Amino acid sequence: MEPESGTSGRREVVVPLRLYKTITVFSTLIAVVGILGGFIVLDVATNRAQADFSEVNIAAAILGVGMIVAGAVTYAFSTRFRTTEMGNAKDDTDEHSDNG
Repeated sequence: MEPESGTSGRREVVVPLRLYKTITVFSTLIAVVGILGGFIVLDVATNRAQADFSEVNIAAAILGVGMIVAGAVTYAFSTRFRTTEMGNAKDDTDEHSDNG
């Protein structure tokens, strides 16, 4: 596994196909559970957004927002992985840039 810097400065990690599939499946699962769970916790903390400010459970609201952020970060981090078989569309020279 070797990080490569692309032309955009983004670091990509090249991994074997089996590991890429595992990373994709589990990171997507973690992201979905984190985001949905975060919205559920946030909904409970704010009583379906109908609670007065004094009735809001601040700790649960912060936990819900944290879960949403953690899910988003997990998904964003997982997009850095690719396999050797995956080409980079920006590196293909056989496509013309005339847009028409």
